[in-house]
Amino acid sequence: MKAGARILIVEDEALIAMLLEEMLTDLGYELAGTAATLAQALELAAATELDGAILDLSLGGEKSLPVADALAARGIPYMFASGYGRSGLEEPYAGRALLRKPFDFDELEAALKAL
Repeated sequence: MKAGARILIVEDEALIAMLLEEMLTDLGYELAGTAATLAQALELAAATELDGAILDLSLGGEKSLPVADALAARGIPYMFASGYGRSGLEEPYAGRALLRKPFDFDELEAALKAL
């Protein structure tokens, strides 16, 4: 994904969301929105103009998989962000891009370019 793309952040930890917002801005991406709950994320995924998304796998005890499905239905690329690694991804999501927490600036940049 190229700089300038509009990215949706789905993250329930405020500090991580703010860090992602800052990193994305520094990398030249635009913020399409930020959601901290599954309901907010589903609303933004359905109605917002965006080019990609970063989804925290676990949102307050709920998985963000319905958001992934909504994005996939619209043809919008996304990656999961998780501290659990690949073991937290069930089929059919196991092959999706994963940004392992904690991540740094270079890891985020590489993951976005690969997306």
